[in-house]
Amino acid sequence: MAFLEKDVFSTVISSTPLVSIDLLIENSKGQVLLGYRNNRPAQGYWFVPGGRILKDETMDDAFKRLTLAELGEVFTRDSAQFLGPYEHFYDDYVFGEGESTHYVVLGYKVVSDIDISRLPSAQHNQYKWFDKAELLADDTVHKHSKWYVE
Repeated sequence: MAFLEKDVFSTVISSTPLVSIDLLIENSKGQVLLGYRNNRPAQGYWFVPGGRILKDETMDDAFKRLTLAELGEVFTRDSAQFLGPYEHFYDDYVFGEGESTHYVVLGYKVVSDIDISRLPSAQHNQYKWFDKAELLADDTVHKHSKWYVE
Protein backbone atom coordinates (compact mmCIF):
# COMPACT_ATOMS: atom_id res chain seq x y z
CA MET A 1 0.00 0.00 0.00
CA ALA A 2 1.57 3.25 -1.11
CA PHE A 3 0.80 6.73 -2.26
CA LEU A 4 1.34 7.26 -5.99
CA GLU A 5 3.77 9.60 -7.69
CA LYS A 6 2.11 12.69 -9.24
CA ASP A 7 2.35 11.53 -12.88
CA VAL A 8 1.03 8.05 -12.07
CA PHE A 9 -1.78 9.41 -9.91
CA SER A 10 -2.74 11.89 -12.67
CA THR A 11 -3.03 8.96 -15.10
CA VAL A 12 -5.20 7.06 -12.63
CA ILE A 13 -7.50 10.07 -12.12
CA SER A 14 -7.88 10.55 -15.88
CA SER A 15 -8.59 6.84 -16.42
CA THR A 16 -10.76 5.53 -13.62
CA PRO A 17 -12.97 6.45 -10.67
CA LEU A 18 -11.36 6.72 -7.25
CA VAL A 19 -12.92 4.87 -4.33
CA SER A 20 -13.15 6.86 -1.13
CA ILE A 21 -14.76 7.08 2.30
CA ASP A 22 -16.58 10.20 3.50
CA LEU A 23 -17.29 10.75 7.17
CA LEU A 24 -20.43 12.45 8.41
CA ILE A 25 -19.39 13.33 11.96
CA GLU A 26 -22.33 14.24 14.16
CA ASN A 27 -22.00 15.45 17.75
CA SER A 28 -24.38 14.75 20.64
CA LYS A 29 -26.29 17.97 19.77
CA GLY A 30 -27.01 16.67 16.25
CA GLN A 31 -24.59 19.12 14.63
CA VAL A 32 -22.37 18.10 11.71
CA LEU A 33 -18.62 18.68 11.53
CA LEU A 34 -17.32 20.29 8.34
CA GLY A 35 -13.87 21.51 7.37
CA TYR A 36 -13.02 24.32 4.97
CA ARG A 37 -11.13 22.59 2.12
CA ASN A 38 -7.51 23.57 1.41
CA ASN A 39 -7.13 21.36 -1.65
CA ARG A 40 -8.80 20.50 -4.93
CA PRO A 41 -11.29 19.17 -5.68
CA ALA A 42 -13.90 21.05 -3.61
CA GLN A 43 -11.30 23.65 -2.60
CA GLY A 44 -12.87 26.67 -0.93
CA TYR A 45 -15.96 24.82 0.30
CA TRP A 46 -17.04 23.41 3.64
CA PHE A 47 -16.79 19.64 3.28
CA VAL A 48 -17.01 16.47 5.35
CA PRO A 49 -13.75 14.72 6.30
CA GLY A 50 -12.69 11.69 4.30
CA GLY A 51 -10.31 10.38 1.68
CA ARG A 52 -9.52 7.67 -0.80
CA ILE A 53 -8.89 4.00 -0.21
CA LEU A 54 -5.38 2.97 -1.24
CA LYS A 55 -4.49 -0.07 -3.37
CA ASP A 56 -4.26 -3.24 -1.27
CA GLU A 57 -5.79 -1.45 1.73
CA THR A 58 -8.87 -3.03 3.26
CA MET A 59 -11.88 -0.81 3.89
CA ASP A 60 -11.41 -1.37 7.64
CA ASP A 61 -7.77 -0.28 7.48
CA ALA A 62 -8.64 2.70 5.29
CA PHE A 63 -11.33 3.76 7.75
CA LYS A 64 -8.84 3.67 10.64
CA ARG A 65 -6.15 5.52 8.65
CA LEU A 66 -8.56 8.18 7.41
CA THR A 67 -10.17 8.82 10.79
CA LEU A 68 -6.73 9.22 12.35
CA ALA A 69 -5.51 11.52 9.56
CA GLU A 70 -8.70 13.59 9.32
CA LEU A 71 -9.97 13.53 12.92
CA GLY A 72 -6.86 12.93 14.99
CA GLU A 73 -8.19 9.69 16.48
CA VAL A 74 -8.94 6.21 15.25
CA PHE A 75 -12.51 5.05 14.75
CA THR A 76 -13.47 1.61 13.45
CA ARG A 77 -15.84 1.00 10.58
CA ASP A 78 -18.02 -1.29 12.71
CA SER A 79 -18.66 1.64 15.09
CA ALA A 80 -20.07 3.72 12.22
CA GLN A 81 -23.41 3.69 10.41
CA PHE A 82 -23.15 3.01 6.66
CA LEU A 83 -25.05 5.72 4.75
CA GLY A 84 -24.65 4.14 1.34
CA PRO A 85 -22.71 4.62 -1.90
CA TYR A 86 -22.50 8.00 -3.62
CA GLU A 87 -20.89 9.36 -6.79
CA HIS A 88 -19.04 12.67 -6.86
CA PHE A 89 -17.99 14.38 -10.10
CA TYR A 90 -15.65 17.39 -10.18
CA ASP A 91 -14.41 19.54 -13.06
CA ASP A 92 -10.92 19.77 -11.54
CA TYR A 93 -8.50 17.46 -9.76
CA VAL A 94 -5.98 17.52 -6.92
CA PHE A 95 -3.22 19.00 -9.14
CA GLY A 96 -5.30 21.79 -10.71
CA GLU A 97 -7.53 22.16 -13.71
CA GLY A 98 -7.59 20.35 -17.03
CA GLU A 99 -8.72 17.00 -15.65
CA SER A 100 -11.97 15.92 -14.03
CA THR A 101 -12.27 13.69 -10.97
CA HIS A 102 -14.82 10.93 -10.42
CA TYR A 103 -15.22 9.38 -6.96
CA VAL A 104 -17.26 6.40 -5.89
CA VAL A 105 -17.81 7.27 -2.24
CA LEU A 106 -18.82 5.10 0.69
CA GLY A 107 -20.56 7.36 3.20
CA TYR A 108 -20.41 6.63 6.93
CA LYS A 109 -21.84 8.40 9.97
CA VAL A 110 -19.89 8.57 13.23
CA VAL A 111 -21.29 10.13 16.40
CA SER A 112 -18.59 11.85 18.45
CA ASP A 113 -18.02 15.11 20.32
CA ILE A 114 -14.64 15.79 18.74
CA ASP A 115 -12.64 18.78 19.98
CA ILE A 116 -12.30 20.80 16.75
CA SER A 117 -9.42 22.88 18.13
CA ARG A 118 -7.19 19.78 17.91
CA LEU A 119 -8.02 18.64 14.36
CA PRO A 120 -5.32 18.27 11.66
CA SER A 121 -4.96 21.01 9.03
CA ALA A 122 -3.63 19.10 5.99
CA GLN A 123 -6.98 18.96 4.16
CA HIS A 124 -9.01 21.62 5.99
CA ASN A 125 -7.77 24.96 7.33
CA GLN A 126 -10.67 25.51 9.73
CA TYR A 127 -13.51 23.47 11.21
CA LYS A 128 -17.02 24.25 12.33
CA TRP A 129 -20.03 22.44 13.80
CA PHE A 130 -23.09 23.16 11.62
CA ASP A 131 -26.73 22.77 12.57
CA LYS A 132 -28.30 20.69 9.79
CA ALA A 133 -30.66 23.44 8.61
CA GLU A 134 -27.76 25.92 8.52
CA LEU A 135 -25.62 23.44 6.58
CA LEU A 136 -28.32 22.84 3.97
CA ALA A 137 -28.94 26.59 3.49
CA ASP A 138 -25.28 27.62 3.24
CA ASP A 139 -23.93 28.09 -0.32
CA THR A 140 -20.35 27.62 0.90
CA VAL A 141 -21.16 24.04 1.96
CA HIS A 142 -20.44 21.75 -1.00
CA LYS A 143 -23.47 19.96 -2.47
CA HIS A 144 -21.82 16.56 -2.00
CA SER A 145 -21.60 17.18 1.76
CA LYS A 146 -25.24 18.26 1.84
CA TRP A 147 -26.26 14.90 0.33
CA TYR A 148 -25.31 13.10 3.56
CA VAL A 149 -27.75 15.24 5.56
CA GLU A 150 -30.65 15.47 3.08
